[in-house]
Amino acid sequence: MFSFFTSDIAIDLGTANTLIYVKGEGIVANEPSVVAVQKDTRGAKSVLAVGKAAKEMIGKAPINIEVIRPLKDGVIADFDVAQQMIRYFIKHAYKKGSFIKPRIAIGVPYGITEVEKRTVKEAAASAGAREVFLVEQPMAAAVGAHLPVTEPTGNMIVDIGGGTTEVAVISLAGIVCSQSVKIAGDKMDEAITNYIKKKYNLQIGFKSAEQIKCTIGNAFPGEKKEFTEVKGLDLVAGIPKTIEMNSEEIRESLSECVGGIVQAVKAVLEKTPPQLAADIVDKGIVLAGGGALLKNLDILLREETNLPVIIAEDPLKSVVVGIGRILEDIDLLRTVSLT
Repeated sequence: MFSFFTSDIAIDLGTANTLIYVKGEGIVANEPSVVAVQKDTRGAKSVLAVGKAAKEMIGKAPINIEVIRPLKDGVIADFDVAQQMIRYFIKHAYKKGSFIKPRIAIGVPYGITEVEKRTVKEAAASAGAREVFLVEQPMAAAVGAHLPVTEPTGNMIVDIGGGTTEVAVISLAGIVCSQSVKIAGDKMDEAITNYIKKKYNLQIGFKSAEQIKCTIGNAFPGEKKEFTEVKGLDLVAGIPKTIEMNSEEIRESLSECVGGIVQAVKAVLEKTPPQLAADIVDKGIVLAGGGALLKNLDILLREETNLPVIIAEDPLKSVVVGIGRILEDIDLLRTVSLT
């Protein structure tokens, strides 16, 4: 009866982006995890914009508008703002005319603490959930990538998000061994920013670094060198300046971050039981998350591990699609959700 009047909702609450999946409808929202808050003369705060509209304000807002990213390293850093953001997304995901609160499943990093679990559940409950389930992101990403997680075989997933990279080996609907490192998209953007500042005395914004990463960022040498224009503030002259950078420089700036991800993959492989390791030799490693789109990362991992490396069909949506599929299988949901 409940499912007739309302829809179950899956949320990939990411550091960089939040995706919403509604049962029977698919993905209904894909927005940056950003909130713009306006302060009045008395110091009271009110939400001015959420998602894409708020992200457009980063680095451009006046003093009375604060642009906040309420999640850091995959978990809630600003509870009040995160609560309002989740409430906003849930409100827009409701079925028209719904009057019964939905069940909500939320993807969280592997190894999340009890305090962090409680924070996420309370935020969702206060935003209008009738029941809240937490699903570890590696498990969700594996289900979203069509891996046979319930079978007695080894499935290796590397989910590179905005705040964390989750590496896991999954078998029989459970995580056998895993490692979570706070090296992902945001750290890559920061590395590019710092590299340009140090080498060229040029200060660029967060969005510019992200654009450079997506345009010419790479983890392994390609067939040809690529170039792009970079605009920022000259820290010596104090005026705007444009320089040209190439893909080799960006690869150099990302080398430490990429190396950290490779080390995490190797560390999990070392802990993997021999029988499951044999399965991974045959089936390979699957990459998911936005970081999987970094050019030639799959080639680098293949070179470093001597294993097949496959990028998920739609890596950006793997986690939320996986949570959605888990929501539709009540037995699997009870098995994989965190108590």
